[in-house]
Amino acid sequence: MTRPLALLLLLLSLLPAAACAQALAPPVEGVDYVAIPGGEPWLADGRIEVAELFAYTCHHCADFAPQLEAWKRRQPADVRVAYVPAAYDPRDGYARAYFAAEQLGVVGKLHAPLFRAIHEAQSVPMGNASDGELATFAADEGVDAAKFAAAMASPAVAAKMQRARAFAIASGMEGTPTLVVAGKYRVQARTHEDALRIAGQLVAMERAARKPR
Repeated sequence: MTRPLALLLLLLSLLPAAACAQALAPPVEGVDYVAIPGGEPWLADGRIEVAELFAYTCHHCADFAPQLEAWKRRQPADVRVAYVPAAYDPRDGYARAYFAAEQLGVVGKLHAPLFRAIHEAQSVPMGNASDGELATFAADEGVDAAKFAAAMASPAVAAKMQRARAFAIASGMEGTPTLVVAGKYRVQARTHEDALRIAGQLVAMERAARKPR
């Protein structure tokens, strides 16, 4: 065997190990994530939370939604994925629609369809959809329109909007979608795939930190 060929084979044999080492490398603060001083999860229930700050009118969020949903289904029991609309404007009908769906227990029925209605079917306006238009959308998906409209206008949803705004500000969100792990770490990534990879690494880091020593 010639020396160049032997060297090439050696390099090729090292590639899987190098790729594995890169995959297992811990996330780097300031590069892969930003630590959130005094950060708290959206909902503390003992599990490791991965919260997505999103907007229904954001096309990046629409593209990311099915990837995040698939990733969510692969997570173990100690991980919970939460959706938090970036509710900077208390009048934001899309964000109130999410919390109305949550209040009525129909997020699973409406979340993905609302993205599709806005970005694909264009049956819901891309901007400034009225409460009536959003209630009509809900009715088309089998949810009582009057109950949905009432939930959108409820004090409970208004309170959730305030909480969501505070959560987004505390996280230092710079755009949507943004993932926040355990309320402590804001993911920084160039691609959706990188965001999920980094989130998984941060989940592992948080899990290790919780183990008794």
